[in-house]
Amino acid sequence: MTMGISIYFWIGFHVFIFFMLALDLGVFHKKIHKVPVKEAVVWTIVWISLALLFSLSIPLLIYPDPEIGKTKALEFLTGYVIEYSLSVDNIFVFILIFSYFKVDDRYQHKVLFWGILGALIMRASFIFAGVALINRFHWIVIIFGGFLVFTGIRMLFQTEVPADPDKNPIVRFFRKILPVTSVYHNDRLFIKQNHRLHATPLFLVLVIIESSDLIFAVDSIPAILAISKDTFIVYTSNIFAILGLRSLYFAIAGIMGYFRYLKTGLAFVLTFVGSKMLLAFFKFEIPIVLSLIVIISILVISILSSVIIRPKDEDR
Repeated sequence: MTMGISIYFWIGFHVFIFFMLALDLGVFHKKIHKVPVKEAVVWTIVWISLALLFSLSIPLLIYPDPEIGKTKALEFLTGYVIEYSLSVDNIFVFILIFSYFKVDDRYQHKVLFWGILGALIMRASFIFAGVALINRFHWIVIIFGGFLVFTGIRMLFQTEVPADPDKNPIVRFFRKILPVTSVYHNDRLFIKQNHRLHATPLFLVLVIIESSDLIFAVDSIPAILAISKDTFIVYTSNIFAILGLRSLYFAIAGIMGYFRYLKTGLAFVLTFVGSKMLLAFFKFEIPIVLSLIVIISILVISILSSVIIRPKDEDR
């Protein structure tokens, strides 16, 4: 629950978020251009810094009680790290989708902007529903925890299967109800041809990105609910992670191949938070600080392993 969070904090948070989005699209990306790595790195640092500053404001402004405030700040940071690390998996999918549809580099930022804006609305509904279910039916944590453990183990052993966006049921549905042009029309999502509205391939890309985020939300929302049941903390940490995803994509899309063991690390993270949720049901709580240390350690080890251990074909 939110422990009496003032409505003004909710309003203030959303005003700030929409201001940053308007600043991003209306000022810094008003002119369509390919996002260079340097610019993406700067924006990645900006979003991470804003998340860290927000965590500092939690014990100072939102939860002034010293003990509660400290706990809530740690819950926010742990949830943010989990969501941000799991969002890296989205980047693999984004790369695949943009490559498959041959989307011009100049238009990728706009697609991700609207895709992430839609994800904010979609994930908000998931979070409020998830917290309500856990507060009303505590036994449901067993389902969430078991699902996360299962997902982590499956991710650890499954082989990569190339996805075919044309088989996406949502795309096939849209193609039935709305004609789609065969070529791109700059950065436009819709155009009029012969007095009839047509979607462009760029709109299909947006639809696929939205549907893929829906799938990822099924994993990530239960993961963060293993850390906190506070709607405000779960919601804000999730939003900050999603907003930083777009710049993170442009910052590391070109070097994702070097982090071969990152997916393995994410599998262990999911398994750990799922186990934490299951243990919590049986009154065995893993401290938030320990959870944060374990999660960060897993991610650091997977990244360092990717850098240090060379592929076998490279050895040959």
